[in-house]
Amino acid sequence: MNSRDVNSRNNNSNSNRQNKKSWKSTALSVLVLIAIIFFGYTELKPALLGDAPSNTTSTSSYVEIETNAVTGDPQIDQTVALIQQGGPFPYPNKDGTTFYNREGRLPAQSQGYYREYTVPTPGVSHRGARRIVTGGNPPTVYYLTIDHYDSFRKLKVN
Repeated sequence: MNSRDVNSRNNNSNSNRQNKKSWKSTALSVLVLIAIIFFGYTELKPALLGDAPSNTTSTSSYVEIETNAVTGDPQIDQTVALIQQGGPFPYPNKDGTTFYNREGRLPAQSQGYYREYTVPTPGVSHRGARRIVTGGNPPTVYYLTIDHYDSFRKLKVN
């Protein structure tokens, strides 16, 4: 066997390895794209189905609605009740943690003033987009977001 045959065999072997790597990276890219589409749709589903908050002409970053913790949504009402009694919360490592208000959609306050809590979403296997953000310790103000902090509704809770 001469050196030309050995070089040709090495080139074919390298080409096969590159094709296998290319196929694997393509398959991985397709799987990642499917996951992004699926999870993106899950997060956008409320907005697509009309569950998103309506547009208002108000210049404030939240809408104020009256409630006595009876919103008609059992998950929201249960979350408010859990906040008022101090738990236990469905996501103990996340619920009650500081909400930093980085987007500035809520009135400016000192760091640590706002806390966030998960509002479970039926049919969703992860935390979903719904949260209640409270202000003060103990809470004196409650805000609801159903679109993962894009907009807020102020709740009046007794």
